[in-house]
Amino acid sequence: MTSLHEVGRGWIAPLIAVGAALVLTAAVARAQNLDAEKAPAKLFADSCASCHRSARGLAKGRFTLTLAWFLRDHYTSGPDSAKTLASYLVSVDDAAAAKARPAKSAKPSGTSRTPRPPASVTPR
Repeated sequence: MTSLHEVGRGWIAPLIAVGAALVLTAAVARAQNLDAEKAPAKLFADSCASCHRSARGLAKGRFTLTLAWFLRDHYTSGPDSAKTLASYLVSVDDAAAAKARPAKSAKPSGTSRTPRPPASVTPR
């Protein structure tokens, strides 16, 4: 007659193996980056558009690196998507700033006269 302890020992090794397999696959499943390979505009639409109407002005003159750190800590799922989104936000602000600057012309508009030399100073 076999005891209950002898029957239970046959199940320990397979049970440990199944438990280890479950733990390892669960860790791999959590490590997937759902934002990988997304276009920057799509990242903005998925992450930011619910609160912000436009990407314009969100970078506010910040450096790309510091903006990426902020986004990584607060809004994105990883460092790669944070860098991508930060670069996109900075590029949108740069494009808007370039569009807002007036084009420099060779001659200032409205002045056709040549500049006068300064008036001479009379001694006292």
